Amino acid sequence: MAVSRKVDTRAVGRNRIKRVLRDAMRHLLPELAGGDYVIVARSAAAKATNPQIRDAFLRLLRRAGALPLPAAAGTMPPARTVHPSSLSPTEPEL
Repeated sequence: MAVSRKVDTRAVGRNRIKRVLRDAMRHLLPELAGGDYVIVARSAAAKATNPQIRDAFLRLLRRAGALPLPAAAGTMPPARTVHPSSLSPTEPEL
């Protein structure tokens, strides 16, 4: 994990970014795909709030394929597609 002085000249700011990323990583470890990760913060992280940093980190991990996509929201099960030929014939209407 690297946060350079270009991101924030103050050590307090750089440490905050690293702390937020480490905490997010700690919570995601069971879900993460195995491998090595190199995390380099960009200058926008200095002005971002902690939740914004966490959300951006999650989006990047999903985009990289290291995390599974979130489950669909809602209570209904996913729709099943049924081929018409597999349906049983019905009685004709009179």
